[in-house]
Amino acid sequence: MSVALPNVDVLERMVRAVEKVRERLLRASKALEDAGVRYAVIGGNAVAAWVATVDEAAVRNTRDVDILLDPDDFALARKALEADGFIYRHVAGIDLFLDGPAAQAADAVHIVFARQKVRPQYVEPAPDVRDTVSLGQGLRVVPLEALVRMKLTSFRDRDRTHLRDLIGVGLITERDLANLSDLLAARLTEILENPEG
Repeated sequence: MSVALPNVDVLERMVRAVEKVRERLLRASKALEDAGVRYAVIGGNAVAAWVATVDEAAVRNTRDVDILLDPDDFALARKALEADGFIYRHVAGIDLFLDGPAAQAADAVHIVFARQKVRPQYVEPAPDVRDTVSLGQGLRVVPLEALVRMKLTSFRDRDRTHLRDLIGVGLITERDLANLSDLLAARLTEILENPEG
């Protein structure tokens, strides 16, 4: 049985969705960089950037733009992002910057604060933002070890998928277990022993 779909260019919409996230990421990064704000890209875009250093065909697209900021730099970051057209909102305990007046929370830059727990139940806080890695185009990401710790700390389904992506290109191996707490090491062992989920 075939189903009639609306007459839309689906491939063009797929490409545009990825481009919108990339544009939002680059705009936010440039605004922060130009204002002298310490920041690092985290989350799915950081995973994609690290994976791309090894195998661009293994990169998974993400709709989120997540940025790590020092809490002391938030006022300056807010001024820089608002000057670039982003609109600040605090929604359900999350600081975010909508990408324009008609944007939804999915079309936003989500902020995580350095050295603070993202959720009270997390065993580790977010990393410091002083150490970043530049991967070109002014894009600063958290170091790989810090990213792995963040993903193991939150350990949601998407985080496990991101960890599998990093494992799949050889960026995480059993050698990484040595620097982790018992809980995080157990979580990583679980994924290493069952990389297919």
